[in-house]
Amino acid sequence: MLKNKKVFILGMARSGFEAAKLIASDNEVLITDMKEQDKEQLKILEQLGVKFILSDNPIDLLDETYDLLIKNPGIKYTHPTVLKARELGIKVINEVELAYEYINKKAKIIGVTGSNGKTTTVTLIYKMLQEAKKPVWLGGNIGTPLCNFVKDIKENDILVMEISDHQLCDMYDFKTNISVLNNIYEVHTDFHDSHERYVKTKLKIFNNHTKDDIAIINYDNKEAVDNTKDINSTIYYFSKDKQQNVYLKDGAIYWQKEKVVDVKQIKLKGIHNLENIMAAISVVKLFDVPNKDIIKVLETFGGVEHRIEYVKTVKGVAYYNDAKATNCESTKTALNSFNEPILLILGGLDRGHSFDELTEAMSNVKKVACYGETKMRIKDYCDKINKPCEVFDNLEQATNYLIKMAQKGDVVLLSPACASWDQYEKFEDRGDEFKKIINSIKE
Repeated sequence: MLKNKKVFILGMARSGFEAAKLIASDNEVLITDMKEQDKEQLKILEQLGVKFILSDNPIDLLDETYDLLIKNPGIKYTHPTVLKARELGIKVINEVELAYEYINKKAKIIGVTGSNGKTTTVTLIYKMLQEAKKPVWLGGNIGTPLCNFVKDIKENDILVMEISDHQLCDMYDFKTNISVLNNIYEVHTDFHDSHERYVKTKLKIFNNHTKDDIAIINYDNKEAVDNTKDINSTIYYFSKDKQQNVYLKDGAIYWQKEKVVDVKQIKLKGIHNLENIMAAISVVKLFDVPNKDIIKVLETFGGVEHRIEYVKTVKGVAYYNDAKATNCESTKTALNSFNEPILLILGGLDRGHSFDELTEAMSNVKKVACYGETKMRIKDYCDKINKPCEVFDNLEQATNYLIKMAQKGDVVLLSPACASWDQYEKFEDRGDEFKKIINSIKE
């Protein structure tokens, strides 16, 4: 545990706020951010003795007197303040690594990462363990920072965590008992500067593993398999194509040759979700969760918010919110989930990524509406593949246009294939705006 240290927290948001609260009583803490913060949160920090400074130049606030820098996961490793900390010999970590200092080491930790499917997988694992009356906690990238509740976790409790590549960047001592790698695709190269660096970061989910720890890997994702051949963990595979530890056969999912559930019993649709379900079953079977509890969850769970989320049907047109699709691979998954004609909304932050990998999945798309920083590049792409495309300044204009264009039997899908940060603080905000527009349509 951290005591008598001088700590610099770079970036507030939820993780910085919770980190500051956790360590304030035993340490001298400064937190800085470029944006104005919630007044109530600042009041809480002030009462705890935490100093907050609003600054566009946090590098000027950092000097050699600091013992530790805690970085918001969204801040790139090349940020000048981070580089200065390393030059000064100040250790740089993130909120999860900090929380690990405080966790009961006799608790079991399940970490889930991957380019896609993390949120659905951790939610399924959590719900299945809950259904089986296991003492389980849910946190990490899915919403609640670990620092918020780490002191409440007891011996033999189970912690289920979604862990993003951004969080994995600054982890050293953090260790799971079970790590899930759903898949690896070429995403987030703007943050990591190369695919190789991104892959290397993802593999930190297996940090500090021995043969006593478990790695659960998607056997159908070649890059995930190829990059985990030399890890120390005991590996379990799941597959929709081959008979592995968990596999799909004759319309059912099996665990070690034991039938667990018929696909027709599963509410969650899409082949990608069958992979997420197999990953979840791989985990919960290690905790002896009965099939009846697994089936109960799968019969009722319809998906996470903002991930191919059904909004409603109006005059025969079905509307789906996939605002969490921040890369082309996620949008391909969404497009491949429908057989109906699709009116697609694309656009957002311009990371310089190509849209060419969408082409094969675009066969059912009859019209595109694009917006945001990437709008002209998307327009050029659509012209190249002969897909009708209209350009708009924002999501509201794009959505209202497709509402007018949609015909009975169509699907209107928000699946942007881009991050949201050009116009929104987070992807949830654009999903909420889309749903608000759709829910305001008069029947």
